[in-house]
Amino acid sequence: MSGGERGAGPPPHAGTGLTGPIPLTGAARDARVRARESVRGDAAATRPSRRSWPDVRPLDPVHSLKTKLALLVAASVTVASLLVWAGLRLDQLRIGPRYTLPLAIVVTLVFTQLLARGMTSPLREMTAAARAMATGDYSRRVRSTSSDEVGELADAFNRMAQDLEAVDRERRELVANVSHELRTPVSALHAVMENLVDGVTEPDHETLGTALAQTERLGRLVEQLLDLSRLDAGAVSLDREELALEPFLGQATRAMSMTGRDVRYVLDVDPEGLSVQVDSARLHQVVANLLDNASRHSPPGGTVTVSAHAAGPVVRISVQDEGPGIADADRERVFERFQRGSARTDGGTGLGLAIARWAVQLHGGTIRVGPTPPQGGCRIDVHLPREVASAR
Repeated sequence: MSGGERGAGPPPHAGTGLTGPIPLTGAARDARVRARESVRGDAAATRPSRRSWPDVRPLDPVHSLKTKLALLVAASVTVASLLVWAGLRLDQLRIGPRYTLPLAIVVTLVFTQLLARGMTSPLREMTAAARAMATGDYSRRVRSTSSDEVGELADAFNRMAQDLEAVDRERRELVANVSHELRTPVSALHAVMENLVDGVTEPDHETLGTALAQTERLGRLVEQLLDLSRLDAGAVSLDREELALEPFLGQATRAMSMTGRDVRYVLDVDPEGLSVQVDSARLHQVVANLLDNASRHSPPGGTVTVSAHAAGPVVRISVQDEGPGIADADRERVFERFQRGSARTDGGTGLGLAIARWAVQLHGGTIRVGPTPPQGGCRIDVHLPREVASAR
């Protein structure tokens, strides 16, 4: 039988009465080997050591590692001296110099090993935790009970491990959320273009409008991600200027009214001529995000009220809608990245309010969800300092 016929025939074990696994080659064999090594490593990590020593830490209250070492040397010398003295002087224990010195050395070494093991136990735990971190496991912590430099190092290591675990979790969430947010408009745009190419739909105004909306949404997401990268870099300068709020907010509401949403905008600025020292581009970013959210959540024919009032050394800019409002449990979460209120059903990215908070904090201000209006809805308040002290 030729080699080709053997390849097309039944497996070697079929009809032979032989049992056992079929030999693996290539990637399958490598994967099995790696799995076995992983299992062996986990078993070795959890299996107790054959020469396990008790973890004794009587020197933990001592605040200095040098003092601990001095005490360890003094205790070892004392134990050795007492054993030699007892072996040579006491009648009931007199065993002669031939055996007294070796016995004293052995007992002193065991005693020193017990104390030294307790002193270096946090270092061994940190070594094991660092190796686990190298494989992506940031959940390991070091038991820190000593008060010396090693204990301080263990505390710093635990804080570092906690920070790395949080950063790794945020990174995974960011990748997952960005992938999800990008997939939606890309898939919708792909479907529209595919239908146009296949002739399923005609390139009419409605179809092209759908494609344009998805493209705008994709561009908006990319712009927000760029702002997010600037936020993480922390190197953003502000180009402050004296900005009159009434014409600025009026222009922002007129631009939002051109989106075609069935929403009426009301502007209220008190006093007239109210101004603030801000970066107009960053403030426009904040107001545009708030107006976009308010118009999305307002019912058809609803009203979005934009107000600016002087409150001593600060200016309060408020955007209020007539939508379902924000639940108390979500009042802080909505300013986090990729977080949406429980009432949100549109395709927003969940980045707008996070970027708005970043821009407000750059100006030294605050942003928060205001008290629920009597008629319902949601109100977002932005507090900005009216003037910025000039740097000397």
